[in-house]
Amino acid sequence: MSIPSATGSPAASRGAAGAPGSPPGFDPPAALSALASGAPERLRHVHEVPARSARPEPWPTWVDPTVYAACAGSGITSLWSHQREAADHAHAGRHVVLSTGTASGKSLGYLLPVLSAVVEGATAPSGRGATALYLSPTKALAADQLARIQAWAVPGVRAATYDGDTPTEERRWIRDHAQLVLSNPDLVHHSLLPGHERWAPFLRALRYVVVDECHVYRGVFGSHLAALLRRLRRVCARYGSHPTFVLASATVRDPGLHAQRLTGLPFEEVTRDGSPREAMTFALWEPGELPDGSGRRSATSEAADLLASLVADGVQTVAFARSRAGVEALASSARRTLDDTGHVRAATGVAAYRGGYLPEERRELERSLRDGTLVGLAATNALELGVDVSGLDAVLMAGWPGTRASLWQQAGRAGRAGTRSLAVYVAADDPLDTYVVGHPDVVFGQPVEAAVLDPGNPYVLGPHLAAAAAELPLREVDLDLFGGEAVARPLLDALVARGILRRRPNGGWYWARSDRPGDHLSLRGAGEVVGIVESRTGRVLGTIDGASAHTQVHAGAVHVHQGQSYVVTELDLEGGTATVVRGDPGWSTFAQSVSAFDIVAAERSRRVGPLEVCFGSVRVHTQVTSFLRRLPSGEVLGTHPLDLPPRTLRTKAVWWTMPVSWLAAAGVAEVDIPGAAHAAEHAAIGMLPLVATSDRWDIGGVSTAEHPDTGLPTIMVYDGYPGGAGFAERAHQAVEAWLGATLETINGCGCEAGCPACVQSPKCGNGNEPLDKAGAARLLQATLAELGRFPSAEL
Repeated sequence: MSIPSATGSPAASRGAAGAPGSPPGFDPPAALSALASGAPERLRHVHEVPARSARPEPWPTWVDPTVYAACAGSGITSLWSHQREAADHAHAGRHVVLSTGTASGKSLGYLLPVLSAVVEGATAPSGRGATALYLSPTKALAADQLARIQAWAVPGVRAATYDGDTPTEERRWIRDHAQLVLSNPDLVHHSLLPGHERWAPFLRALRYVVVDECHVYRGVFGSHLAALLRRLRRVCARYGSHPTFVLASATVRDPGLHAQRLTGLPFEEVTRDGSPREAMTFALWEPGELPDGSGRRSATSEAADLLASLVADGVQTVAFARSRAGVEALASSARRTLDDTGHVRAATGVAAYRGGYLPEERRELERSLRDGTLVGLAATNALELGVDVSGLDAVLMAGWPGTRASLWQQAGRAGRAGTRSLAVYVAADDPLDTYVVGHPDVVFGQPVEAAVLDPGNPYVLGPHLAAAAAELPLREVDLDLFGGEAVARPLLDALVARGILRRRPNGGWYWARSDRPGDHLSLRGAGEVVGIVESRTGRVLGTIDGASAHTQVHAGAVHVHQGQSYVVTELDLEGGTATVVRGDPGWSTFAQSVSAFDIVAAERSRRVGPLEVCFGSVRVHTQVTSFLRRLPSGEVLGTHPLDLPPRTLRTKAVWWTMPVSWLAAAGVAEVDIPGAAHAAEHAAIGMLPLVATSDRWDIGGVSTAEHPDTGLPTIMVYDGYPGGAGFAERAHQAVEAWLGATLETINGCGCEAGCPACVQSPKCGNGNEPLDKAGAARLLQATLAELGRFPSAEL
């Protein structure tokens, strides 16, 4: 994150020029008017986010003079109010969570107490003194923070990044000498905690643990971090340290509660932003109709045209897309448009940025964005976090990014140089996007969502208990740290029964195997990773998680990397590689799958008349069976079978059942139930992010005219992660609001038989067949009538 401060800082002195090469005095309303000049009807809503005035505070007296001198040398001579408040809490040893706007300088709120403690401890006889651990969800963010600390050149501070890219020979020096270690949760899990004896001097002196961008830790990833931080607290206590935790995020509701769930500790909240920010023009944009009238243009194509227009005018812009393929397509299309319109030189300043790239590729793109070589960048949410790319003028968002928190996080990437900024949300042909552009209050009249996580998720907590026992034998007294007797004891008993742990007669649980528990546990929930390898050169193009490999890099799939097309010749799941050859066959591929589910247990059930709405545990069985080859025109060239193993997911779901006779009375004949239920399921999945902190790609659904476990027509929406992620539970709590918005979207769509803006799904394994839009509307209307439409939760 950048660190704006009072007048006199380098960030404040840049004025309206923005990034190198951007137009002087950038005028967002004028730029938006120019974009909409050819089709004003596409500009659905414009909202002005007002400027925010500064609230400066004097420098605290407890800050070490050398730290103050280093900051003053960088132009930072006073603080914003939230920086001072958070720094005072942390210095006093109080756990604190700092949740203020993007680019509000949160870093300074924790760096002041951290660096002061480190400098004061550097005079200790050991030369080590106090230590601190900084954790970020991405390597890029940690590298960014290190560059800032090194630029300040505070005497006596030895800081270093410790991640998967750190050479082996440097790791010992870092363990033995670094006072401030910047890392990520994965390295704490795989290296620091299993090897805590080697880290003993560092852990013994650990004064602070900083968790940056804490809003990222939600769902299963958040549950993993909650268990990891409890393991870290336990190992620290073994060495006599009880560090102060400082958490930071620009976008999280109830930050104190979220921080408490992540760490198990009480927190002070700092939420009033004292930093200045110039106004932002925020537009909602709906793409126009396709020439043949078959629907709207895709958000990716529309955003590519907008990006090309802005880049041609020298406006430095980041365009966010929802998928890796979308990012590649957006960048390629923008470059092609610039070439075709005579802006050949400008086309060279457009690139793509996404996860799966090699580290050196990402670092080079970040450098080029900072120095202005890149004027346009298409990115996934890999660039959503606080990597310092100060000076951007505009942000485009192609499709709903999953949550309001992500939307504002992405929009906040512009305007970091004290200038006015432009943010444009481009609606995809999708139920939620259609709803949002017609209901601006969803964006501008609602707070960001609460971050959902479950520290007691047994699929997450069980493996962490095994890892904790391998680090230090677990004792009865440790159970309170991991959810208490009722939560932890059954999991420990199961681990003992499976031979993973051993219970000693004198008490305690011990690791009972020769391998390491970390080898079987991925914090990111991705499980196995598949490398994408070019056959001719052996070059690794990138990586993909094992579950996605089935649908995206199966044999015959077309894979795009930095605008270049490759065809997958072999997917070796056992060896973890997908082999590709370079070449564009002229078509794209789309995987098809079949799904079924078993109901394990209904944990909550609500019966209203003949309907029953349930939340509970399920098993979802999915198998990719074939793929389509499709021309850019949409024409299908053929279907090709695949021989891939089925995958079974044990997770949480919300489902509801309806009698056939009741559906018939609602106007849905028995023969029409499959299409009506399928369409209602698709639309409900598309609208779930409105009430839960999910992306539609985090969730799945299955519908059936008669399920063997219920004997009735059943519609189910489930969390796409083992053990669940809290999304389906939130849907069950807010079922009226959720299904009400779903029905409104279907009824408000002008298509006749169903389209991507209402009931078609971009990830349907059955090729969106059968779908009955009218039947879905009648089904949902009758369901809501039974439920009574009394509000159970706000949107």
